[in-house]
Amino acid sequence: MESELPDIYCPFPQRTNPHVGHTRIHLAEWIRDTGLVHRDSARERFEQADFGAFVGMVYPTADSKNLDLVADWFVWLFLVDDQLDDGHLGRSPERVRDVVDVMRSVIESPGPVVLPDEELPAAVIALADLWERTTPGTAAHWRTRFAWHVTTYLTTATTWEAGNRAAGVVPSEETYIAKRRHTGAIHVCMDLIEIVAGIEAPESIHNDSRFITALEASCNVVCWANDVYSYEKEQVLGEIHNLVHLVRHHRGHGKRQALEHVCSEIETETRRFLAAEAELLAAYPQLSWMLAPYLDGMRSWMRGNLDWSRQTPRYNPADVGQYEEPEEYLEATVLGVTPE
Repeated sequence: MESELPDIYCPFPQRTNPHVGHTRIHLAEWIRDTGLVHRDSARERFEQADFGAFVGMVYPTADSKNLDLVADWFVWLFLVDDQLDDGHLGRSPERVRDVVDVMRSVIESPGPVVLPDEELPAAVIALADLWERTTPGTAAHWRTRFAWHVTTYLTTATTWEAGNRAAGVVPSEETYIAKRRHTGAIHVCMDLIEIVAGIEAPESIHNDSRFITALEASCNVVCWANDVYSYEKEQVLGEIHNLVHLVRHHRGHGKRQALEHVCSEIETETRRFLAAEAELLAAYPQLSWMLAPYLDGMRSWMRGNLDWSRQTPRYNPADVGQYEEPEEYLEATVLGVTPE
């Protein structure tokens, strides 16, 4: 499939984390302990995706403990996303609203997370574990931002996307681009750069227009590259939330022309990031100790996502084409809502 795609401009070096082997072992234990994966077909698909390698590419400087933590976040996000994107639940927002409400209560808890005694979906149990391992010692403004990004991901994915699917609505490119950074949970992943790098960016930096531009551009690059590589698979699934699909739909482009258009836009966003990065570092030389690793984290995300997308079977149409229904490879216990 890779040879059929246009080249994607990426001037950043390829890197990986030396702790990937340990993280692969950790992930296998964590999904078992949290109950996120049970079925053989789901486990096989999980292992083939190799999230350990992915997290090592996008957080190449993380120590072993933090690499395990962000890898667990990856798995949680991907497994929940699969349920909402690939399965019947993604077309029935009302059926997952209750479990999302419980997830929000975990995130919004002012103190230690206390789960109800009732039997809970695996995703809730795993989220409580993640929250307690991630937030201690972080600044209040970081926790507030991170919580907002996680809850916005959940609510956007379960209401906006699912509502579009149910109503047959094809969003505009502009609306999609704004929502895509939330439905892809990329803001959540960018927030984790501060954990991995051991830095704390003040609110003044997060509110700086140059930082906002660099972050937005890097998020767009990651999300749109994902759309390029997942396009064929999502066509098989009938998924409309893909920038290549929307370019074809709204502009009347053929497949190749639409792919080339999106890849050209990715290059534009990459250059926009580079310009904002240079301006930001020039404006705050006294904060280079914090800005340099933060911006390097964004660079690693743009490059690592591209490298992983080129090699993972996750975006191969055959990955889902071998199953008659997505529920054959999805894990119903993740959200605790079984398909009708």
